[in-house]
Amino acid sequence: MIKKSWLLLPKKIRQLFVGLVGSTLIIAGTALIVLPGPFTMPLVIAGLFVLGIEFAWAETLLIRAKEKTKKVVKRKKPKA
Repeated sequence: MIKKSWLLLPKKIRQLFVGLVGSTLIIAGTALIVLPGPFTMPLVIAGLFVLGIEFAWAETLLIRAKEKTKKVVKRKKPKA
């Protein structure tokens, strides 16, 4: 139901809304790199996820970020 309503909106309005929300999340995550606060990377990844709804380039960046995260997690796991 919500997906159908979302798709009924004009493409430009959908892109504007997604762009504003996604960019806000990415800017907040980036600001937390230098400001004291938790959850830096989750906000950036959430912003890419939101932007990936309407933009293919953001979806590509999200896939790359997930792959890099998996590599880092594998390196940090202690070997028993």
